[in-house]
Amino acid sequence: MKSFSKIFFVFVASVLMLTACNGSATQPTPTVTPTTGLPDPVINIESVPDVEQAAVAYLDLWKAEDYAAMYDRLSQLTKDAVSMEEFEQSHRNTAIKLTMQSLDYSVLSRMVNPTSAQISYEIRYQTALMNEISRDTIMNLTLEDGAWHVQWEPGMMLPELTGGNYLELVIEVPARGNIYSSDASENYPLVSFEDAVTVMVTPGKIVADSEGRMVSLLAEMFDRSEASIYAEYENTADYQYSVIGDVTLEVANQYYDRLTRYDAISLSNFRSRFYHDGGIAPHVTGFVLTVPAEELEKYQRLGYTGEEKIGASGLEAWGEQYLAGKHGADLYVKDPQGQVLTKIASSAAEPAQSIYTTIDSAYQYRLQQSFGDNVGAMVVMERDTGKVIALVSVPGYDPNVFIAPSYTAYSIAEITQDPLNPMYNRATQGVYPPGSVFKIITMAAALETGVYQPTSSYYCDSYWRELTGWVGEDWTVSHGDGPSGQLTLQEGLMRSCNPWFWHIAYSLWNEGYRTSIPDVAIDFGLGKTTGIEIPDFAGSINPSPTEVSEYVQMAIGQSTLQVSPLQVAAFAAAVGNGGTLYQPTLVEKIGLTGQTPVYTFEPKVVRQLNVEQSTLEAIQEAMVWVVNNSRGTAQFNFRNYPYKIAGKTGTAENPLGKSHAWFAGYTFQNDPDHPDIAVAIILENAGEGSEMAAPLFRRAVSLYFSDGQNAGGTMPWEDSPYIPAAPEEE
Repeated sequence: MKSFSKIFFVFVASVLMLTACNGSATQPTPTVTPTTGLPDPVINIESVPDVEQAAVAYLDLWKAEDYAAMYDRLSQLTKDAVSMEEFEQSHRNTAIKLTMQSLDYSVLSRMVNPTSAQISYEIRYQTALMNEISRDTIMNLTLEDGAWHVQWEPGMMLPELTGGNYLELVIEVPARGNIYSSDASENYPLVSFEDAVTVMVTPGKIVADSEGRMVSLLAEMFDRSEASIYAEYENTADYQYSVIGDVTLEVANQYYDRLTRYDAISLSNFRSRFYHDGGIAPHVTGFVLTVPAEELEKYQRLGYTGEEKIGASGLEAWGEQYLAGKHGADLYVKDPQGQVLTKIASSAAEPAQSIYTTIDSAYQYRLQQSFGDNVGAMVVMERDTGKVIALVSVPGYDPNVFIAPSYTAYSIAEITQDPLNPMYNRATQGVYPPGSVFKIITMAAALETGVYQPTSSYYCDSYWRELTGWVGEDWTVSHGDGPSGQLTLQEGLMRSCNPWFWHIAYSLWNEGYRTSIPDVAIDFGLGKTTGIEIPDFAGSINPSPTEVSEYVQMAIGQSTLQVSPLQVAAFAAAVGNGGTLYQPTLVEKIGLTGQTPVYTFEPKVVRQLNVEQSTLEAIQEAMVWVVNNSRGTAQFNFRNYPYKIAGKTGTAENPLGKSHAWFAGYTFQNDPDHPDIAVAIILENAGEGSEMAAPLFRRAVSLYFSDGQNAGGTMPWEDSPYIPAAPEEE
């Protein structure tokens, strides 16, 4: 009866309107007398939902890319024609072709009927490659179950997409930028796009009489030991090949005639990203990989084809926006038969920028070789700028393994499944107890409280018993030495006397200075990341110890303290330069060859250390004594040493094995041609810092100031001080 009443009402209303039109303005309002037996007319005054509100809600969901919620607001007719999966994929494909980063809209007008409506709106796409693309288009809606539902069709995304038309994006990919060392500029890249050659050996084809000569040739070519060449193929099946390494096409051509004398040697050419000399500073450069499937859409919407190699770690990842360049694009509309109807937008490609690092490749290479079979890390940075000139993490790896076509899954597995984890950047991401190098910070805290002076005296015994229920042992006990005796605070640092520093923490705790040591540590940059371009760990430090026992152990760099070698190098530099903590950096400049760089390095000051100059001067003097005084813990490594240095040994307890060996220090040579440097070294499970890490500090300083001519003596694990030539000197 309701529907009949509506029809009847419309009829009566029409009659009244006609009557009104034909009558005078003073004509009385007519009345309607119901027909006998019929119900009284009913006027339906149910409210109709706001159509613009419904349209805006749908557009907001689109803006948020909530395709499931959008689909819920479609009309039943649309849902019958288009599945949820088809609906979502249509929007995703359009977003990819547009390289859409975001969208926005404006409602322009509306037209409403009792059960249908039409909204005119402007859609604006912000794109990665083609700036803004905007269109005016239409949304049709229908009233279903008391709510407005969208009659969706592809033209709502772009009017050009009606009738089965579709988008096609043609992308121009510029060549990836290079990564250069600081010492050879464009003449010697660390990473480039090159014609390269993979050198392989098939054991089954080796002629016994000539094997030695073959191995010697390969050792010469790759500047490696003959033993390491043998090791590459000795466990390989006769019919399989083992990859020895990669070289540039130029180098391969130099050796070609000699290589081809051996049937066991095969060569495979490729053109790809190439990491020179098997990867110099691989933890700095990082490597590239094909776009992972789970990130494909993300990169496609940035304008990538999806087939490019992208930075996966190191500067390759950090500098992706520079190294990849700006892709060019042409966006077309095609009809269902594939014919071009129109070009919507286009943009020109822009060449990739190159990254010029602070790394001295020759210096870096020699230091990498100096570690031998040890596991650990070294950071060398300019004391007064923060520029990192060498960043060593050993063992290292060859980044070419991830991209060269001749490498197998087995080759990659050898790296990724190695228990020593060669891809782990121990220099920036390694976190270790700092051991006695932390005594620099404890001494600073002691002086800053005013409780102690540089000349304050304490008897350094073999054992420490001030803390009830615990006995601490000085390092001299394990060496079979007697007590160090009466020592000033400066001499305590020089001798690295554990009881002295336990006593400091115990007394500061009892006097109410219960956060002084962590306060200074945090001020020195510990417990937070450094700001360097590649990933680094913050480490850990408890800012508010609750137990005196923890405070006492913190004083000698143990307890829950965790630091990275990079952090130690940074605060050692700050001590050496008079209190300026610089942000470490690996990037000297970014730009195109011969053009004004888009970025040029300027030293960035993190802060001035919140300690008095007199405190720093006392620590500096004590650190000089460590290497020069006859009772210094490292003096035996630096007798008659020609360079002005200051340092601190460290031996960090390791519950899983032998102690970690530390050395941290800086130079004050004031050589106008060689800016002073700060160095931090750790060798895992190596024992005493004075015996194992200090010699590496000596080498790092000697090589630096002699431009690679002086190796600084022999390492404990070497037979001679021979250091292989840097790659460019071969």
